[in-house]
Amino acid sequence: MDFAVIAAGHGSRLAHEGVTRPKPLAELNGVSLIDRLLRVFLDNRATSISVIINEEMSEVRTHLQNVRLPAPFHLIVRSTPGSMHSFFHLSPYLMGERFCLTTVDTVFKEDEFRNYIQAFRTGDADGLMAVTDYIDDEKPLYVNVDKTLTIRSFTDEAEPGSCYISGGIYCLKRPALKVLENAVAQNELRMRNYQRRLIAGGLRLKAYPFSKIIDVDHAGDIIKAERFLDT
Repeated sequence: MDFAVIAAGHGSRLAHEGVTRPKPLAELNGVSLIDRLLRVFLDNRATSISVIINEEMSEVRTHLQNVRLPAPFHLIVRSTPGSMHSFFHLSPYLMGERFCLTTVDTVFKEDEFRNYIQAFRTGDADGLMAVTDYIDDEKPLYVNVDKTLTIRSFTDEAEPGSCYISGGIYCLKRPALKVLENAVAQNELRMRNYQRRLIAGGLRLKAYPFSKIIDVDHAGDIIKAERFLDT
């Protein structure tokens, strides 16, 4: 299965709060966010790994150009208007029937991720979206599900009964790429609106609950993430 990482943001909040290295190279317990993801993907039998960074990330570019992996590795250097367009530029490298996409700042327990990937590999849904009931996000995307964890909708505000938000990890099958192409062609910009288009397009999406997923957006999140991984 192909794996891909969106790492093209500027990490401006981290920089303003005194974190001197670009976000992909911010470290948790001595390991950078990007290196941790690369290792986790390999541990989950990645057939290829692709990463997109922006054109200003010279330090990250040098770091990743020196990476040597036992699987095909693709580095895309391109500034984009948002995560959905970053996904679009990664899509030519997602050649298999199934793939996993994540943002660089997602921190999760590895055993939960392994079970998540296995569930997607053996399941029949068009997409399996990582969700969590741990809500510590400035602008969460709420994921509303039925009793079978089939996703009914994505909303910017909590609805009655909402208990999950998106964790920024997406396992999808190839039909999702056609929806992506159409979204870009129609000048859509936001990843959350792309996810809404998946449902509108008739794709069957299911939610996979993680106990906790932490987004490293602020300097304080690094401490939270390290403590989480140590438990």
